[in-house]
Amino acid sequence: MWKPIKIAIKLPGDIMADDKPHIYRIYFHSHGQIYEVYAHSIYQSDLYGFVEIEDYIFGETSQSAVIDPSKEKLRTEFESVQRSFVPMHAIIRIDEVGKEGTAKITDSSGNNVTPFPMPMPGKKS
Repeated sequence: MWKPIKIAIKLPGDIMADDKPHIYRIYFHSHGQIYEVYAHSIYQSDLYGFVEIEDYIFGETSQSAVIDPSKEKLRTEFESVQRSFVPMHAIIRIDEVGKEGTAKITDSSGNNVTPFPMPMPGKKS
């Protein structure tokens, strides 16, 4: 005889009462650079081939005189963004982490990361 199985359905962006908020570290390619961002919500988009990133985390701004330019560039680039749609093939890695780190942008030259192969336009075999 079959036993019923209880399945909890969690909608994107929802946090259950007994759960602590999840923090995700996402690495992705964009314009020849690698972005490392932190967010509370990430899921497959309704737009085919895209991943949605919501609820970005940038940490607290400090009152110190030292300003990290890559962190400030990220903060200004994403400060008014509610949701990002990143192409699935641009995602390098997604990690669930215990606490947020420093979001940053790094140049992709010299790294061992190879973008997903794309067909060359205009070439016929």
